[in-house]
Amino acid sequence: MLKFRTVHGGLRLLGIRRTSTAPAASPNVRRLEYKPIKKVMVANRGEIAIRVFRACTELGIRTVAVYSEQDTGQMHRQKADEAYLIGRGLAPVQAYLHIPDIIKVAKENNVDAVHPGYGFLSERADFAQACQDAGVRFIGPSPEVVRKMGDKVEARAIAIAAGVPVVPGTDAPIMSLQEAHEFSNTYGFPIIFKAAYGGGGRGMRVVHSYEELEENYTRAYSEALAAFGNGALFVEKFIEKPRHIEVQILGDQYGNILHLYERDCSIQRRHQKVVEIAPAAHLDPQLRTRLTSDSVKLAKQVGYENAGTVEFLVDRHGKHYFIEVNSRLQVEHTVTEEITDVDLVHAQIHVAEGRSLPDLGLRQENIRINGCAIQCRVTTEDPARSFQPDTGRIEVFRSGEGMGIRLDNASAFQGAVISPHYDSLLVKVIAHGKDHPTAATKMSRALAEFRVRGVKVRRHLAQRLTTAWGCPHGQEPGRPQAAGAAHAGPGSPALVCVPLPAPMTRPETSTEVSSTLLL
Repeated sequence: MLKFRTVHGGLRLLGIRRTSTAPAASPNVRRLEYKPIKKVMVANRGEIAIRVFRACTELGIRTVAVYSEQDTGQMHRQKADEAYLIGRGLAPVQAYLHIPDIIKVAKENNVDAVHPGYGFLSERADFAQACQDAGVRFIGPSPEVVRKMGDKVEARAIAIAAGVPVVPGTDAPIMSLQEAHEFSNTYGFPIIFKAAYGGGGRGMRVVHSYEELEENYTRAYSEALAAFGNGALFVEKFIEKPRHIEVQILGDQYGNILHLYERDCSIQRRHQKVVEIAPAAHLDPQLRTRLTSDSVKLAKQVGYENAGTVEFLVDRHGKHYFIEVNSRLQVEHTVTEEITDVDLVHAQIHVAEGRSLPDLGLRQENIRINGCAIQCRVTTEDPARSFQPDTGRIEVFRSGEGMGIRLDNASAFQGAVISPHYDSLLVKVIAHGKDHPTAATKMSRALAEFRVRGVKVRRHLAQRLTTAWGCPHGQEPGRPQAAGAAHAGPGSPALVCVPLPAPMTRPETSTEVSSTLLL
């Protein structure tokens, strides 16, 4: 039975009463067998594991955690109903990549489904296949789709077949430095090396001249090999100062595909996202339509099911280019949830059970944008040491909270030990408001309330960048009395925009934040 409650602006889908049979579907919907999920294991750690555990608990599903020897004291272990050690004797990261141990735990403890989270094994087709072979459902796309989307070269070919524009690049992974030379001779500089079998900024190197080619090729190969177990690279023409726009998609086992609008992830440092915003600010409505339409078109071309993200670059002329599909839940899925009121993890689980999107009340015409949401990643990085990850024990922790603020974290508490072995993410701070300026003001206020002692954090960077989002190109937040000041939006007197100093770089037009803005 569907259950709703009234919220401002309409009805909100709260959940589905779990029964052994699915409700009747529309006559034109192909019915597959519905199998309720009773126990879910998350093959991951940290905040994403806790995020999935919470969704499972809300749905009445029992939860299972796995943890490495270095993670015995981590919070995600405490939040699950059951927890099991994996990767005994292995390096910290390798423990979470050890498929045999993870499958063994799942089978021995009657796990119905595995959620991969993000990172680690989330985009490994062999892991999805191993789950399927063991009779355990993989909460994500089919192994074949994971394989196709994980191979950046094949994903590019699929995009071309679907009529989606792509950046000029190689049709297959390059096998030598000589091939990179030949590509540069044809298309000129700058170019960018990318890992063929992974993402997240690893294995990416921008090259501006022949003199830089060999060193960056070697580094990109080494990074890709270390991060994904495969150093294969492909080469693309580098689009300078683009916007990085991604579209959230959701599909089911019956061929239904919809989008949940876009996120702007243009604020990055070393190809790592720092601030994400939904919907994208100052985005032309026609461009939004093209981006979302092409995302759905691509998903249908490959037969996509479950949650995923189609990523694009948008150049200064408003042309968009497909770059990749992330066949998993993104770190920044939170902002999409805030503006659409759709719980993406709930949806993932229901789709894996065999429900259709219409069963869940999810139809394209019903997906609406409600306000704006911004996410900032507060990380344990030391700005004084070129943002190197910092480690140690948190001696003091006070978070910023209040109306419109959501915190997703796992290690953000007094006494927590920040390990050098894993990602430096401490807490995701999400602000939701009626418009961009309101959300930016809430975020700035929340970040200002944070107090962290014992480890260095990248808080002030996120605070400065966030407020810049509400201002037009060439301006930044300032005081009302400043010359040329103008309100950023109706009803938002707290955020006022003034001309940027000459050295500043507008973050929405660059995938690399300028050094001036970082400081």
